[in-house]
Amino acid sequence: MWFKNLLIYRFTKPFTLTAEEVNEKLAEKSFTPCNSQDVSSYGWTMPLGNQGSEYIHAGNGCIMICAQKQDKILPASVVNEVLADKIEEIKLAEDRVPGRKERTELKDEITFSLIPRAFTRSNRVFAYIAPEQGLLIVNAASHNKAEELLNFLRESLGSLPVIPVKAKNVAQHQMTEWLIQGAAPAGFELGGECELKDKADESSVIRCKNQNLCAAEIGSHIQAGMFVNKLALRWTGDIEFVVDDQLTIKRLNFGDLIQDKIGDVNTESAAEQFDVDFAIMTAEFAKFIPAVLGAFGGEDLSEQGEVISSAA
Repeated sequence: MWFKNLLIYRFTKPFTLTAEEVNEKLAEKSFTPCNSQDVSSYGWTMPLGNQGSEYIHAGNGCIMICAQKQDKILPASVVNEVLADKIEEIKLAEDRVPGRKERTELKDEITFSLIPRAFTRSNRVFAYIAPEQGLLIVNAASHNKAEELLNFLRESLGSLPVIPVKAKNVAQHQMTEWLIQGAAPAGFELGGECELKDKADESSVIRCKNQNLCAAEIGSHIQAGMFVNKLALRWTGDIEFVVDDQLTIKRLNFGDLIQDKIGDVNTESAAEQFDVDFAIMTAEFAKFIPAVLGAFGGEDLSEQGEVISSAA
C-alpha cells in the first residue's frame, strides 16, 4: 500500500463530499472483469481487497481509493500470423490477392474472433484525497495512468476540479542551480543520481547513477549547456526519492525513522495494518509534500484563484 510514486493535484474548489458519499458513488462504477468480447475493463475496487467491504478507506482525514484495469492481451504477431494464413487461403481458392480494405476487414474479424481466447492482465492504481490539504495524490509514475484514474473519478463523482500542482520556480532551473552550488536546499540532501539534458537538443541525455553530483565532470556538462531534468534527493524526514522537471516524485524509499513508527504499533490483522500504514503514510506526506514544494520556491497558486488560497 505504501506509495512508490506521487503525482500531486490541487483542488481548485474545496472537496466537500464525505467518505460515505464517495463510497456510494464509486460502488455504482465498481470493477467487473472483461467479458468474452471486451478488450479492457476499468472500475473501482476495494482498497483493502478481500479484507474490505467498501470502495474507500478513510483515515487520518483522508480518503483512499483504488482503480482496477483489466486488459486482454492479444499479441499483434498472433493476429498477423492468422491473417497471413487467411490471405494465403484466398489466393489458393480464388486466385487473387485481397486489397488493403479487405485485409483490414479480415484483420478486424480475426481480432474479434481471437479476443475471447486472449489472456488477461490486471493492475491497480491507488490514490487518496486529502480534503484538508486540498490535494489529490495518485500513486503512479505515468501521467497517462493518473489521468485515466482522474477522468474516471470525475465521471463517477460528477465533477473533479483538480489541476497539477505547480511550483513558483522552474524545476529544471532550480535543480541545476543546486548542482552548481553543490548543495540541496535546507531540509534536503543531494542523492547520487541525476539526468542531464542538452538545452539545444533535448534528445541528448546523460544519466548519472551512484555518482558524486558535485564532481567537476558533472559541472562541466552543465557549463557546456546541459540542465538537470531529474534529481535524487533525501528529505531529512527520512524519505529518499527522485523528482523530475514536472515535479513527479518517483522511487520513494522510506527510512528507518518511518519504519520504526510502523513497528511501534501492534496489529492483529491485515486490515488493521493497512489502516496503520495509511495513517502514518498520509501524515508523513502531509509534511513531505509542502517541504518539496517549498524547495522549489513554494506552490504557485496564481492560476488557481482565491478559493485555493483558503482551502490550502
